[in-house]
Amino acid sequence: MTVDLITVGRVSLDLFALDIGAEFHDITGFETGVGGSPVNIAIGASRLGLKSIAFTAVGDDPVGEFARHFLANENVITDYIPVKRGRRTGMAVVGVQPPDRFPLLFYRENAADVHLTIEEAKKLPLAGARALSLSGTALSRGGAHDVSLYLAERSRSHGVTTFIDLDLRPDQWAHPLAFGLHLRRALPLCDVIIGTEEEFHAALSPTPEAVMKGESGADLKQLQRLVRDCADKLDAVLVLKRGERGVRLYENGSYFDAPGYPVEIVNTVGAGDGFASGLIYGWAQGWGWEAAARFANACGALVVSRHGCARALPHRREVEAFIRDRGSPKHE
Repeated sequence: MTVDLITVGRVSLDLFALDIGAEFHDITGFETGVGGSPVNIAIGASRLGLKSIAFTAVGDDPVGEFARHFLANENVITDYIPVKRGRRTGMAVVGVQPPDRFPLLFYRENAADVHLTIEEAKKLPLAGARALSLSGTALSRGGAHDVSLYLAERSRSHGVTTFIDLDLRPDQWAHPLAFGLHLRRALPLCDVIIGTEEEFHAALSPTPEAVMKGESGADLKQLQRLVRDCADKLDAVLVLKRGERGVRLYENGSYFDAPGYPVEIVNTVGAGDGFASGLIYGWAQGWGWEAAARFANACGALVVSRHGCARALPHRREVEAFIRDRGSPKHE
């Protein structure tokens, strides 16, 4: 099998509050969807026109059936999603209080996708893939940690480009330092590293406690130094997401900025997944990183302006129309 993308990591049933702006205790209903950064990226890439596999795991429960059915309806290949007997599929519940309050609660105690195995990973058509997309959260515990490192190593031998989204979820880590300790071992195996300022700070700083606790933003001067040092050491493209300031990409000892698209914010959850799927799509088209980043920014902007997460991910025609209305990036 030849595929464009294999994503690795968590999946969940997402419940998004229908009462936009309501306090969490006043929510009266939820919209269902499928979430988890890796499967969102698989869905986003599929909607843009890539052939994608979601490598995750579900429980032997109706929620697992829902997730597999949802992904199949999005033309994501689900043949490599094992069902874990006696486990439960994860769940996330999201409140929507724009522009900057989106309370998110995870229910991932012993989630099925934590228990992926290397033997299951060996069945993937990795040699026929163009790109692999990993998630920082998958490194937090269980077999998913080993699977991620195994696939990253194997990708190198097959000439597969490995992307990783730092995907910081502080409550999934046993200690504030654990995120950086695990990520710094994985990053040398990756070709493209994607993250927000807070995520890069948590991954690279020796003192990430404040960021991990959500108490403050990253020290920007320190962050710039950390990212430059990391870029100098690794043979990788670093993609630093900076919110309304757009994206900064570090490559070959230099960097450039790709401005974002201002939109009215409805919901920020899932915007990073839309961005990642757009970046991978642009890379797959051979556009060059600047054009790919502009396309990815448009994907993220569209998700931010919509309700929901996976259901908000745009199709290619929508992104192209959005860019036409606001100025098209130059494809290299």
